[in-house]
Amino acid sequence: MQKTQNNIGLVWFRNDLRVHDNTSISNALQNHDIVLACYCFDPRYYETSQFGFKKTEKFRAKFLLETVADLKQNLKTLNIELFVYHEYPENVLKAMVDTYSISDIYCQSEWTSEEVNVFTKVKSQLPEHINYHETYDQFLFHPEDVVSDIQNIPKVFTVFRKKLEKQSLVRACTSIESAISNKPFKNDTALPTLQALGFEPFETHPNSAFPFKGGESSALKRLEYYCFETKKLGVYKKTRNGLVGTDYSSKFSSWLANGSISARTIYWQVKAFEKKHFINQSTYWLIFELIWRDFFKYISMKHGNAIFSIGGILKKNYEWKSDQDLIQKWIDGDTKSAFVNANMIELKKTGWMSNRGRQNVASFFAKDMLLDWRIGAAYFEAMLIDYDVHSNYGNWMYVAGVGNDPRDRKFNVDLQAQRYDVHGKFQKLWLQETLF
Repeated sequence: MQKTQNNIGLVWFRNDLRVHDNTSISNALQNHDIVLACYCFDPRYYETSQFGFKKTEKFRAKFLLETVADLKQNLKTLNIELFVYHEYPENVLKAMVDTYSISDIYCQSEWTSEEVNVFTKVKSQLPEHINYHETYDQFLFHPEDVVSDIQNIPKVFTVFRKKLEKQSLVRACTSIESAISNKPFKNDTALPTLQALGFEPFETHPNSAFPFKGGESSALKRLEYYCFETKKLGVYKKTRNGLVGTDYSSKFSSWLANGSISARTIYWQVKAFEKKHFINQSTYWLIFELIWRDFFKYISMKHGNAIFSIGGILKKNYEWKSDQDLIQKWIDGDTKSAFVNANMIELKKTGWMSNRGRQNVASFFAKDMLLDWRIGAAYFEAMLIDYDVHSNYGNWMYVAGVGNDPRDRKFNVDLQAQRYDVHGKFQKLWLQETLF
């Protein structure tokens, strides 16, 4: 496509809040001399869900505000103006198309129901001549390089992983050039405040294992720190099941979730580390975890809304309860398990929980308390800074026995506590919070 001097391209940001390795930005800059961008704090994502929780709680809201502020600054280096609104995208994009005579809209392709519904609303408001450029930019392995028919995605992760490792390659990161902004654009839009999104200002808890700021700049700084400054990557497999502190795991998941860093960027940094220093099980295992992330994205693409149904992708009929008193006890960290309680208090106070903790509290919720797993998933959706629709619902189905685990396992939370919190340091750290 030849560059157009008269028509303006618009990058509509959703869960791809970065400049580096962003295909939408790259394509827009290749096709247009002038590129604008917008991000919408969609009011729908701050409403209460059918299970009684806000879809986005204060922890992720703060992280997102920091992320968009950083994106705005980084886009300026490319001569791209970011317009920010606390408004429905269908209204915003229509106004921008009308005001700036936009011809093309660039965005990341999404396929889960809420995102699809929003895009449908956007298209319904815009004229027919608009060209839409959607790209799959949230994967490690691009769909075109994985499978010709999504229905052929394997049911079991190990089969999926081995097939990918044998047959597919990770693409290079996308290069970016600056736009030629030959006229000024008035932009008096501003980020909403935390209060405008429905929350009071707060300080990060001093014991949080995730005290990091949102944004691509923080993500790249963390990547450099974890790989090269400290070489923590080299012991990742040994420490990844830790519970206390910032460095037992990579902590990349929050930036990955809103797209302020790409899986490809992390992958190629791991490869650079291996080339410069060494290859071991730990360097492989971080890539292994990125493949797990891909797996749940492909599962959601294959099964659609089944990932949100009570029977999951297996369509299994269990007798689930929805006892509000039991649910509240789980949320408050007031169950019979001290290990579960400590993890739930950590989540309530910080918006973070370790991978080991998540598996245990989810299994306890579904397999011990026999509560409707979708309620637990909805609570995680509200609270987690690193909430990702595919991984969240994929993992909850997995532990509830309605997903991709052929063994339908149940975690023994007491044995898990003995193994991963040998001296009770983690439990002491968070159970003391109930005293205040």
